[in-house]
Amino acid sequence: MIDREKEYLALEYFEKAYRLHISGKINEAIIAYRKSLTYYPTAKTHTHLGWALSLEKRYEEAIEECKIAIDLDPDYGNPYNDIGTYLIALNRFDEAIYYLQKAIDTPSYDMKYIPLYHLGKIYELKGSYFTALKYYSDSLEVNSDFEVAKTAYYKLVAMLN
Repeated sequence: MIDREKEYLALEYFEKAYRLHISGKINEAIIAYRKSLTYYPTAKTHTHLGWALSLEKRYEEAIEECKIAIDLDPDYGNPYNDIGTYLIALNRFDEAIYYLQKAIDTPSYDMKYIPLYHLGKIYELKGSYFTALKYYSDSLEVNSDFEVAKTAYYKLVAMLN
C-alpha cells in the first residue's frame, strides 16, 4: 500500500475515532485511534488517544501516548499540556509544572492560556496563592474570555480578602 493510501486510511480512522470520542463512546474511540496509528502515526492521533485514555483514568498510558507524540513532533504543544493535566490528576505537581512550562514555551502552541491556568491551579493547591493569582492573571491576559481562569481568579481573590 502506498503512503497516500495509508495516510487516507489513517485520516478516515482518526475522524471516526474523534466522532466516537465526542459522542462518549470512549472504548470504541480508543480502538479507532489505534487503528489509525497502524496506518500512519501522527502526533495529533497519539495525543487524542492519550486524551481518550485519560477519560478512562488510564493516566500512565495517556502520558506514554503523549510522549510518543512529542517524539514525533516536539513543536506540537498539546501533548505537553495534556501530560501536565494527567500529572495533576496523579498529584505529581512538580512533574506537571515541567510539562506545562514546555507547552507555554512551544512557539507554535496557540492556546498558552490553558497551561497558564493549570499552573495557577497547581500553585493554588500547593498553597502559593499569589503565584496562583499571577498564573490565572497571565492566562486571562492571553484569553480574557477563558471562564475557567476567570472563575478561579475571582474565587481565589475572594478567599484571600
